[in-house]
Amino acid sequence: MTIELWILFAAACLGIIHISAASFAFKAQVGNRYTVGPRDEDLKPSGIAGRLARAQANFMETFPVFAVFVLIVALTDAGGPLSLWGSAVYLAGRIVYLPLYAAGIPWLRTFSWNIATLGLVLTGTQVLF
Repeated sequence: MTIELWILFAAACLGIIHISAASFAFKAQVGNRYTVGPRDEDLKPSGIAGRLARAQANFMETFPVFAVFVLIVALTDAGGPLSLWGSAVYLAGRIVYLPLYAAGIPWLRTFSWNIATLGLVLTGTQVLF
């Protein structure tokens, strides 16, 4: 298995961390009775639970693109330095993004998003070479 595929696996695990963090924070905010019920009131997470939910949504927007790029690189045997570094940079940026967003740190959070996006671009660009 290529390093890029291992990084894709790690990113998928990070996705589970995002889902779990957002879910547990929301459950702590509204209580077990609401989360196991029909949720007719349609309560929205706020505070840290809201930030974790938004971080999860943001991750879910970029992860499919990353997965497609890594799979194309792997299936076409097009791996190289751009996909290797790009996938590592994507994962590193996304790992840092979650705690920065949860803590409400705006500029560093945006910078980590930019780093992850650079990783997406590098990984996708590898397909062209």
